[in-house]
Amino acid sequence: MPSDKQKAVDTSIEEAQKNASKRRAKGEFVRGVSGFRSVLGQDADFPAEANRYHLIVALNCPWCHRVSLARNILGLETSISMDVVFPNRTNDDDPAGPNLWEFNPQRLATLTGATLPECTQDTATGQNFRLVKQIYAAEGSNEGSVPILYDKKTQRIVTNESAEIIRMLNQQAGVLGSVLSADQRPNLYPEDEVNQTLRDDIDKLNAQIYTDINNGAYKAGFSSNQNIYATAFENYFATLADLEAALAVDNRPFLTGDGFTEADLRLFPTLYRHDPVYYLRMKLNGAKILDYPHLWRWLCRVYALPGVAASNSLTHCRQGYFGRSWNNVIPLGPTQPMTYPDAYEHPNLAR
Repeated sequence: MPSDKQKAVDTSIEEAQKNASKRRAKGEFVRGVSGFRSVLGQDADFPAEANRYHLIVALNCPWCHRVSLARNILGLETSISMDVVFPNRTNDDDPAGPNLWEFNPQRLATLTGATLPECTQDTATGQNFRLVKQIYAAEGSNEGSVPILYDKKTQRIVTNESAEIIRMLNQQAGVLGSVLSADQRPNLYPEDEVNQTLRDDIDKLNAQIYTDINNGAYKAGFSSNQNIYATAFENYFATLADLEAALAVDNRPFLTGDGFTEADLRLFPTLYRHDPVYYLRMKLNGAKILDYPHLWRWLCRVYALPGVAASNSLTHCRQGYFGRSWNNVIPLGPTQPMTYPDAYEHPNLAR
């Protein structure tokens, strides 16, 4: 693979790292670059096979939500196994150190006072690791992020870049053991010649959504510079307005037309979190998605697709985002016009 200095940055996948340390010192949140980038089905070490691969995710993480959503939408729930870490990372008093993703199904969530049934042990590596960082350490890496696409046969990480995982799952869905036939499952990124214009539309949307919405939410919420926050805030809501206007032109059901594509999949995790979490936690209180009637109906439409509701948990999202705030107190709302995610079953709530 060429180094980051040798290749052009794909702004639909990752953030440019130029002067990253200086930018962070000035208070900007700068997302790092994933280090494992093998291609499933193209790399000889990782052929596409059913029941061989495994996902490691945190349900509060929107980048992980992409891959769990793709797994469900593409009918891969039974052929690609999955482990779920606890939504809060280790504390300062952990012997391994703070801020590490851990497999801990016995840990109590402060929001519910109970364990979270979705959380699992490490079932992929055969080592019953407690920490995600140990999976990386076994490969000589200092990384510690999720999601991970893991090869259970060779006990190696395939990739930890979410955008590339969803593309691979789509390309290889049939060989990977999808329970859906080719005509039943969506083709998130059609690669035949006749769909070049559609791919161009998806690529353009992906770049805008990643920069201003997916990563933009983190620029707003985790940057410590007022001007950087303000720019991210403005770009986030300007892009929401653009998407609202595009959907309104012809009442199209999805971002590129009649079919659900990769662009819809990549937008959904952020908008799913906006009203109940990001409005407060990421300081994105300019408006709620409920205030954009076409986007709200789009959000409800996607939520109603088979497998989408089961792909994530707002309990994990609330616990993960607010449980790492300074006082660990988690807001209980919003409750008007109704609680979330129940609200996503009511497209008529939009003004």
